[in-house]
Amino acid sequence: MASYDDLSTVTRAFMKRFPFARHRIDPVPRARLEKPLAQCRFALVTTSGLHTPEQKDFDYRKALGDTSFREIPNNIDISTLGESHRSPSWDHRGLAADRNLAFPLDRFRELEARGSIGPLNHRHFSFMGSIIGVKPLVGKTAPEVARMLAEDKVDAVLLTPV
Repeated sequence: MASYDDLSTVTRAFMKRFPFARHRIDPVPRARLEKPLAQCRFALVTTSGLHTPEQKDFDYRKALGDTSFREIPNNIDISTLGESHRSPSWDHRGLAADRNLAFPLDRFRELEARGSIGPLNHRHFSFMGSIIGVKPLVGKTAPEVARMLAEDKVDAVLLTPV
């Protein structure tokens, strides 16, 4: 695992000055699964900035971050997914070598085939991480994705933050 000292001087200086928000919600929101995993519909949500070949890259030029999302169809060959994450503070080589590191769709397909989990949703979602202007994300796009997952009757979501 990387440490603070592994970051570039520019990134360390940014992090020292950035007014990180502290959110405490009491009680912490959670939901109990009402059925076994083998009966749950699953979806994946990542912040690795992945997109299909037909979709536009995330806009890394937006100073506060691109708060949009991309729908990723369940039947996609994940090796075809593009990656347009903005952060230079993490090593993109692992994700380039295997998209499953941040978007483990192939592993979830294996779990589904074994019957360890229920069906995978017909779509999954990708956001770009390193968003420092979170208001549109919290107020608009994240609730929109949550609504879509609820409409799809998804029981459980694996979030892979990058």
